[in-house]
Amino acid sequence: MSITESDLPGVGKKFEIDLGDGESLVVLIHNTGKREIYRRADPDADSEKLFDLSDDLARQVGAIIEGAHFQPTGTGEREATLPGGILLEWYELHPGSPLVGETIAGADVGARTGVNVVAIRRGEETIDSPTPDTTLEEDDTLIVTGTREECERFEGLLAGES
Repeated sequence: MSITESDLPGVGKKFEIDLGDGESLVVLIHNTGKREIYRRADPDADSEKLFDLSDDLARQVGAIIEGAHFQPTGTGEREATLPGGILLEWYELHPGSPLVGETIAGADVGARTGVNVVAIRRGEETIDSPTPDTTLEEDDTLIVTGTREECERFEGLLAGES
């Protein structure tokens, strides 16, 4: 799969994603934030507009597709890379984890590891932007951002190594 990027002066950017067999998906991102999604059946065909999204809705849909709200269990490694090489990772708090019962601030997660806890999945609930006084519970799934090294330090903290 290849992705080509083109500037559209005065409009925004165009991304064309090769889906194979000559088919492609075209995404126009306007300077206003509006997104338009097109499908091109083959290189010689005209693009067919599928739908458009507002900036806010596009970000919400993107977060869903990225896995911020639900991470399928059959995907194996659960790692996503954000612009700038920042990772978006999911970590489960297993029974006996030293973080269970701690608040984010009390565990000093950011200072000790460098990661930021951006969301917590607790049962069917997602806690977006948890506050420092949010208490971590057994079986929570913590969604964090950080560099690979920061995430490795966080894994060590989860294992009681730090």
